[in-house]
Amino acid sequence: MSAATRVLIVDDEPELTELLGLAVTEAGWRPFLAGDGRTALTLARGCAPHAVVLDGMLPDLDGVQVLRRLRYENAALPVLMLTARDALEHRLDGLSAGADDYVTKPFSLEEVMLRLRALLRRAGVSPVDESVRVLGDLVLAERTRVVQRGGDVIPLTAKEFDLLRFLVSHPRQVLSKAQILDHVWNSSFESEGNLVEVYVYSLRGKLDRGRAPMIHTVRGAGYVIRAAGER
Repeated sequence: MSAATRVLIVDDEPELTELLGLAVTEAGWRPFLAGDGRTALTLARGCAPHAVVLDGMLPDLDGVQVLRRLRYENAALPVLMLTARDALEHRLDGLSAGADDYVTKPFSLEEVMLRLRALLRRAGVSPVDESVRVLGDLVLAERTRVVQRGGDVIPLTAKEFDLLRFLVSHPRQVLSKAQILDHVWNSSFESEGNLVEVYVYSLRGKLDRGRAPMIHTVRGAGYVIRAAGER
């Protein structure tokens, strides 16, 4: 298991999700944090997590409802439920709905991580999933064609997605206009005019709006994509 191992953490206590996120990061995995059920379901569709840590009580959807929806979309997804010490009913509901294990609050981080490791090991998680590409805070899911940045879903047209996929497939590599035309439009004609420029401009407007830029122009050479803050 490596940084390609993605763990979705769902809890409405920001301090707790952040703490769990740090523990997951220290384990060498990539955390995705959600404070409510609907955000969790949106994130799950985009990042295709290898495991989920799920609170039984959430402010919008019940944790068991979230679990059932996650199970509907991925029956084999390992799920570790978090429950209050006195919430026996929640534990039973969670286990009957398909949770693989549960931990009662308050808990030690060591216990959560041990149980999470055991679930991932039993699931035989592969360290590399080529269907999901991650670059900084950007997640691109090939199968669902969902793109997220910082947890926010970025709606793209089919061609914008194809362009972004090509860029993300070659991170930190300068790609010429001719290369982009060839791979994204199957065209080698410069007569396509400013087609590439138009689509790059549109993609930047959606991907980088209000955030540190990821797509950069290399004058006279082409375009390059890097994680925000990378040089």
